[in-house]
Amino acid sequence: MRRRLRVITLGCSKNTVDTEHLLGQLPADAFTIVDGDEPVDCLLLNTCGFIGDAKEESVNAILEAVEAKKRGEAGELIVFGCLSQRYAAELPAEIPEVDAWFGARDLAPVLRHLGVEPGPLVARRLTETKGYAYLKISEGCDRRCSYCAIPFIRGAHRSVPMEQLVAEAEALAARGVKELILIAQDTTWYGLDLYHRRALAELLERLSAVPGIAWLRIHYSYPADFPEDVLQAMAQNPKVCRYLDIPLQHISDPVLDRMHRHVDGAWTRALIARLRREVPGVALRTTMIVGHPGETEEAFGELLDFVREARFERLGAFTYSEEEGTYGAEHFRDEIPEEVKQERLGRLMELQREISLSCNQARVGTECLVMVDDILPGIAICRSEFESPEVDGEILVRNPWPGLKAGDMVRVRITAAEEYDLAGELID
Repeated sequence: MRRRLRVITLGCSKNTVDTEHLLGQLPADAFTIVDGDEPVDCLLLNTCGFIGDAKEESVNAILEAVEAKKRGEAGELIVFGCLSQRYAAELPAEIPEVDAWFGARDLAPVLRHLGVEPGPLVARRLTETKGYAYLKISEGCDRRCSYCAIPFIRGAHRSVPMEQLVAEAEALAARGVKELILIAQDTTWYGLDLYHRRALAELLERLSAVPGIAWLRIHYSYPADFPEDVLQAMAQNPKVCRYLDIPLQHISDPVLDRMHRHVDGAWTRALIARLRREVPGVALRTTMIVGHPGETEEAFGELLDFVREARFERLGAFTYSEEEGTYGAEHFRDEIPEEVKQERLGRLMELQREISLSCNQARVGTECLVMVDDILPGIAICRSEFESPEVDGEILVRNPWPGLKAGDMVRVRITAAEEYDLAGELID
């Protein structure tokens, strides 16, 4: 009898990759993967424990799974991932109904618990059928940003061998994947532990040679000591998207110092200028934290001025969340009231909406290659190299051709712009 199994994944794309690797290891003759809500023999939860909202979502999901188990809708209940890594001592006592707990670095123990001997993490069962997939090139982080709990959840930085990543890319391409989105806690750190050098540019070159791969996109790049050869790859390799996700977090020197970001405002401005100069037309995505301890109104005003000046095509922001165990929680008082944090967040995002609309309007009348992500009645949901899935806007194309499907790549002309999304028409 095959065991019926379902995995619920919470949190970021790195967790999605972990789930897909786990599912890819399960023998088809021993497990049936269930995607719906019907009863299962085994229910697995891959949890997130990064910030307060994510922790609350994960705890609620565990409690809902416990209720499902009580109703007889799930047999064994297994919890793994960041939340159970972070609170390994507390959770089993608080939620004894869970049958087994594992951490974020325990994929092999989870598989052995299921009766499967782990193999190389190359095979994946994609949780969605689209033209893109995430490729996790390393795990953990050696940075020590004062607000971040990731290093003691995920551990030290560990690169995935290049040969294994190329093999994984080849397997994904054979299944129709055309875009690989490179992710890690810090993609620019790739290779230092294995090859004693930064090897992201070399990895991009190796991956671009995989037949079927059309786009390579870089996420989560740390700004300090950004490698020059990666800029050259973005400028010269047509498969490397002119797009960069580079979380900057702030621009004020005192705030950056308290964050332990190892850069200052002048260096950050010079980096943005260099990115714009050396990769013409690049779309930059960043994130900012507002309300960090020590962020005065003057410092926040400097952040607003910087965002006006830099004109990021994409920008996300969130309010500071004090995380136990971090340097910030132990050394700084979270003194800024929540209503002030929210007010600053609103002002920042209102400014970014104006910038995003202006950037989008400048694209009206231009032509670009897009990937189809989804087909709805009368409309195709698409993206160009300047939009990343799930976090950026979309290009909405009406009256798509018959037979057009997710993963297809076609050319469109941009016809209209809104604050975040664009409209386009197919070009014959």
